[in-house]
Amino acid sequence: MPSTLPEGEVAPRDGALPEAAVREAASRPLGFYLHVPFCASRCGYCDFNTYTAKELGGGGSQASYAETAVGEVRLARQVLRGVDRPVDTVFFGGGTPTLLPAGDLGKMLAAVRDEFGLAADAEVTTEANPESVDPAYLEALLEAGFTRVSFGMQSASSQVLKILDRQHTPGRALQAVKEATAAGFGHVNLDLIYGTPGESLADWRVSLESALSARPDHVSAYALIVEDGTQLARRIRRGELPMPDDDDLADKYVLADEMLSADGLRWYEVSNWARDEAARCRHNELYWRGDTWWGIGPGAHSHAGGVRWWNVKHPSAYAERITSGASPAYARELLDEETRRVERVLLEVRLAAGLPLEVLDAAGRAAVDEVVADGLAVLTDDRLVLTNRGRLLADAVVRDLLP
Repeated sequence: MPSTLPEGEVAPRDGALPEAAVREAASRPLGFYLHVPFCASRCGYCDFNTYTAKELGGGGSQASYAETAVGEVRLARQVLRGVDRPVDTVFFGGGTPTLLPAGDLGKMLAAVRDEFGLAADAEVTTEANPESVDPAYLEALLEAGFTRVSFGMQSASSQVLKILDRQHTPGRALQAVKEATAAGFGHVNLDLIYGTPGESLADWRVSLESALSARPDHVSAYALIVEDGTQLARRIRRGELPMPDDDDLADKYVLADEMLSADGLRWYEVSNWARDEAARCRHNELYWRGDTWWGIGPGAHSHAGGVRWWNVKHPSAYAERITSGASPAYARELLDEETRRVERVLLEVRLAAGLPLEVLDAAGRAAVDEVVADGLAVLTDDRLVLTNRGRLLADAVVRDLLP
């Protein structure tokens, strides 16, 4: 399978990082992302690095995957030898992490704990498809040390789920939230997608009402993006389905914000709402702040002290690297100060906490007055904070700030 990863520069065989990167990493919050690249079936809109059993064709083993991932955790300990701090967040994503036995996820988490230690208040999240868990599985996750679970609900409309090639029934996600709460999870997220071809505003309202009825303490709502190479993109190109409409997406975002806010969920990032600060996804906040994270698994990306790297893409190639004692890193890039500044603007302007004006260069600061005059943002304590209208036009605000 040809790689679509960026080229970058050749990563060292042992995964070693520049000493300056390790020193900076030691002073920043530390997170681990563990990628589980397996899915029971492929969703038509998904372009993540995932594989069904048929696509793997015997080239990758779910049964041995946990032990392989543990090998990379041990490598991380060697590379981050100067980072003497416990892990703040751990996030299992995919793919469908919960296709693996709960004991396998527990084994990978235990490796992170054994090698680095977990902070006393560490956030440990797994994504899950609603149909891939049951009460016993959720209880096993809680016992293993997981504190948070995120369910891919996407929609309450059977028609929309069919177009997205989702396998669960509309009501299963709500039942899964109840099961997770009953098991003892204090933090539960529901992921929603709006703008699917054929989805009406009424359909979207019902999805929001259904999600809120389950009382999650966090909701993520993302506009559908049609990614090249997906089944959905091919269907749109053939004229079977229409492209998502920008005005329709804006109307649905406004409705989501109104309904979620009325139910006590507050936005803290353009696409994320939480009931209180404790319910926020701290792992995602770590990304948005440019802190330190190590991505475990095929195709996973990592960042430490201005060095970004990414692993080989296919599970079999990944396993071969780990088994041979080599780093699975495919390539990397060293980020200069200007690139890091630009990325801060791109990410932090989307946060409710706002973008510190000190991050902007002279041209960006000159654009602030116009952004504020246009009603797209306000100034609060030397930070630029998007208004409701500004959230709809966040990309345009970024273009103004990065002329």
